[in-house]
Amino acid sequence: MHTNRGPERPDGSSGNPPVRTWLARRRRALLSSALRGAAYATGAGLVGLAFWLIEQQL
Repeated sequence: MHTNRGPERPDGSSGNPPVRTWLARRRRALLSSALRGAAYATGAGLVGLAFWLIEQQL
């Protein structure tokens, strides 16, 4: 079975990333999610506007 752990370090340290690295990774993930949500909302709004304009023409 394969694990995500890499080889042990020669100095015996655990190699856990510092909190700042974790926060930066989390912040990047949250910004990515927010951008994706904004893109979906914009697309849905444009489709809704297009259908509303089509209804107004009928």
